[in-house]
Amino acid sequence: MSSQNAGAIALTPAPSAAFVISNLLVCSFLWGSSLLLVKLSGNLSPFVLAAMRGLIGAATLSLWFSLQGKSILPQRHEWRIWAVLGTLNGWLPNVLLAYALTQISTAPAAMIQASSPLIVTVLSHLLFADERLTPQRFVGVLIGFLGMGILIGPAALPDSGINATGALLMAAAAFSYATANVFVRTVKQADPARMALGQQICSGFAATLLALIVVGPEAFAPVPSRLGPLLALGALSTALPILLFMHLIRRIGPTRASMVGYLAPVWTTIMAVLFLDESVGLRELAGGAVVLTGVALVSLGGRLKPVR
Repeated sequence: MSSQNAGAIALTPAPSAAFVISNLLVCSFLWGSSLLLVKLSGNLSPFVLAAMRGLIGAATLSLWFSLQGKSILPQRHEWRIWAVLGTLNGWLPNVLLAYALTQISTAPAAMIQASSPLIVTVLSHLLFADERLTPQRFVGVLIGFLGMGILIGPAALPDSGINATGALLMAAAAFSYATANVFVRTVKQADPARMALGQQICSGFAATLLALIVVGPEAFAPVPSRLGPLLALGALSTALPILLFMHLIRRIGPTRASMVGYLAPVWTTIMAVLFLDESVGLRELAGGAVVLTGVALVSLGGRLKPVR
């Protein structure tokens, strides 16, 4: 979903515009496809879906590490980081997202999720002295939350046709992603790729345990018939974009890399219309455009500084 894995890394010489644009498009496309693949996975329990997504993502990243001769075992200081990210950026938002998509359409869900950078900005303003809001970013936050009101607000009206539970669950998922992003801001001297690996390992095992407790082993019975979209979800829409995103952060820094977060809903909306026969109304388009405008103002509202 994100700039959540930005660590303490040094920027290399400036890449070409073609490199930046192509990587942003590919990474956002892969992440944007995740909501489509959740829908295509059928009526799996959200806990089972989160478990399979985490386990397949962990297996993919573990294979990538092993092929490079690197250890996949956590070091002593990594346990807490892996556990926190596995929860806030793993099984918890994955369960919320999967359940939300049983209640609302894919396109508005993606637009609500795009609000995560706005939440990061507000939390960072409150928690970090060097992350205070500039006037432009403050205006961006206000505009972004206005867009959220356009998307979610009608759910409070009777007979609106909008499921309030689904919209609020999607907002909760966005808040969880944002909290993970802020947590990463406090992590010192950690390898971003190992944080991604640990996140998936802890997410997969925690979600599996919860699935066994909450819905029981029989809930995994439909998994073989859904293996195609699940493999794509775990490997192509989770593990691969995380690795690409780590490389992108290393080359251009987290501020510009965070543009992935508001390109992804565009891809999701296109795929929902093409492959799920969903229709996107004027309200969804207007709300999404307002949210993305706010996110753009927040993300680009200052000079890009090297990551130290």
